[in-house]
Amino acid sequence: MNKPLDEQTGFALSTAGAAQVEALVAQYPTKASALMPCIWVIMDEFGYVSEAGVDFLSDKLELTRARVYEVLTFYAMFRTEPQAEYTLQVCHNISCHVMGARPIIAHLEKRLGIRLGETTPDGKFAIEGVECLGACGLGPCLQLGKHLYEHLTSEKIDDLLDSLRKGVVPRADTDRGPRVGGETS
Repeated sequence: MNKPLDEQTGFALSTAGAAQVEALVAQYPTKASALMPCIWVIMDEFGYVSEAGVDFLSDKLELTRARVYEVLTFYAMFRTEPQAEYTLQVCHNISCHVMGARPIIAHLEKRLGIRLGETTPDGKFAIEGVECLGACGLGPCLQLGKHLYEHLTSEKIDDLLDSLRKGVVPRADTDRGPRVGGETS
């Protein structure tokens, strides 16, 4: 598939991704306001934001590279390096901890045969502990990209893993994607 190449940065998004970025930039009163939604477009396509992606965002949104990196590195859901196909981020902050995050992490570790912070040998799954997902009353919770799974139990974890092994991302309790033209992504 030929991807449109950004002449300034050499970065190539798919035609759909490039159109989505253009729509997002047009949707906001200032270009800089589209930064987080545009990061999601790149994350959805590549799984992370490369150096070329940072250059593209900096150029497209008229931001410094430092500003793009500030946002990329502040939020746990954004990546600057290639990741496992499914990175399961489990909140282990105080609220989720009290509501049972530790047993959820232990169950994930047992089911996947890896420890917190590790990736399965096939690169399919990784488990990360994160400090807060902003869903304190819904814990324990887990984030997979833009998808938030709430009130987790061992059974919900088993269902999630079974679906992911089949290549199906099950419906989340909450999706945190940007809205473009009334659609969620």
